[in-house]
Amino acid sequence: MAATAIAAEEVTKGLAAWTAGYDVAQATPSSTTWARHCLMDWLACTIAGAREPLADILADEFRATAGGAATLIARGGRATPHDAALVNGTLSHALDYDDVNQLMHGHPSVPVASAVLALGEALGKSGREVLSAFMVGYEVECRIGEMAGDEHYENGFHATGTFGTFGAAAGCAKLMGLDADRTALALGIAASQAAGLKINFGTMTKPLHVGKAAMNGLIAARLAARGFTARPDAIEAPQGFVKTQVPGFKPMPVRPDPSAPMAVEQNLFKYHAACYLTHSSIEAIRDLKRQHNIGADDMKRMTLHVDAGHLKVCNIPEPKTGLEIKFSIRHLTGMALDGADTAALGTYSEENALNPRYIALRERIVLDTTPDRNRARHGASVSIELKDGRTLRADHNVGVPARDVKLQGEKLEAKFHALAEPVIGRARTRAALDLVNRFENLPSLKGLMEAVA
Repeated sequence: MAATAIAAEEVTKGLAAWTAGYDVAQATPSSTTWARHCLMDWLACTIAGAREPLADILADEFRATAGGAATLIARGGRATPHDAALVNGTLSHALDYDDVNQLMHGHPSVPVASAVLALGEALGKSGREVLSAFMVGYEVECRIGEMAGDEHYENGFHATGTFGTFGAAAGCAKLMGLDADRTALALGIAASQAAGLKINFGTMTKPLHVGKAAMNGLIAARLAARGFTARPDAIEAPQGFVKTQVPGFKPMPVRPDPSAPMAVEQNLFKYHAACYLTHSSIEAIRDLKRQHNIGADDMKRMTLHVDAGHLKVCNIPEPKTGLEIKFSIRHLTGMALDGADTAALGTYSEENALNPRYIALRERIVLDTTPDRNRARHGASVSIELKDGRTLRADHNVGVPARDVKLQGEKLEAKFHALAEPVIGRARTRAALDLVNRFENLPSLKGLMEAVA
């Protein structure tokens, strides 16, 4: 469909009109490949997350005693679709190893995928229908994030939980074939449920934001389908979502150029199992280690030149748990310089959090948040002063989508094997990966869910 212009007083209706009017035939081979890569990464992270302590708590609480229509991934049980969205959504973000999009200021795949796969399985939808719904929900949450700018996130809201609720609602509305009016109601219901606070980063509640976003978005769409009412302008209305949570919101057209790449084609994948804001620093350190054959014992002092936003997200000063290491950039970069495998889940342990060697290293690492217009928000410069008097410096920016999509697919398949095989075994991992690679051609999700159950 043509671009949908959005007036300041009609944000909700504009997004709903675009969602309902999106034609599956518009999906290009490129956008389809990127969406499939996102689902591959989501599934790998969810399977691996099933071994986390929070998975036991959630599965015990929400597993259906009978009649569950959706699979609890890698948990061997079933649940209602909304409960499965909650559990799988939380597991998918438990390791903080899932993807990122700068438009959204958060993790785009996990809330939408968790919702549309649970609903798609329950409704017997085809892979193409689920993939298309995923792309639509992904687009909506990213466009809201783009309109929101930086302040919402900087003020302490976790955009994955807030904007992700709208993405999940839009994706599920599309999957159910809701018209524009019912989709606006779904977004209105979602507006009253969009939540998530950054103060809970480093705890089990951070991934719960994702599970709740998936569940709440799914419930919003299903209730709207039944005629449940809400304000059809709840995003932009006085005392609505924007007025209460999003200062500086600027309405924009939805896809002013329908031929332009979709938001999903700007996705950023993680290859380190930690907060994405630590990745540029880690990559810069890896570059220096490769080029100069240095290690932690050679360092006198290290300075991380980063955006000031790091101080609010990934600067836990004295991590006590493996989960807290993921949000402790000084501790983590010291480990990276020492050669720790930041892609391995076992690296993020209480033992490493309390390791005297790593504690001593982080005490010689400082953050410099002096503004630098030449440094991207997700970029970093690392300066290492060596004991022999030399100072080495490297720059890196992980905030740029991959240009080699084939190589990206190969890296994601390797990540899938690394995360899934320890949980579901090699044979089932291979079977699941084969089905994901043919996702848009699957007649239903039944085979895939059986492989990963």
